[in-house]
Amino acid sequence: MITAIVFVHADVAQIPEVAEKIAGLDGVTEVYSVTGEIDLIAMVRVRDHEAVATVVADHLNKIPGVVETLTHIAFRAYSRHDLEAAFALGPQA
Repeated sequence: MITAIVFVHADVAQIPEVAEKIAGLDGVTEVYSVTGEIDLIAMVRVRDHEAVATVVADHLNKIPGVVETLTHIAFRAYSRHDLEAAFALGPQA
């Protein structure tokens, strides 16, 4: 499983509509409206790098109102939930 974090600059007048269209794409699991230099963050979770290209380059970037994207590929995932589950197992003999 490949996780890509996509930073999206959108036309300010269209942010809610752009977010909804991005959220409707296959492979997109979440879309966040955020403060700061970018407008939206989309989480893409797909089987392989080719699928990342399909979601981002072939679909997301072509949504009207998307001005620019910057895609980051995750190497590893760390979450509080995963760490708590690991420690809950206790020491292994």
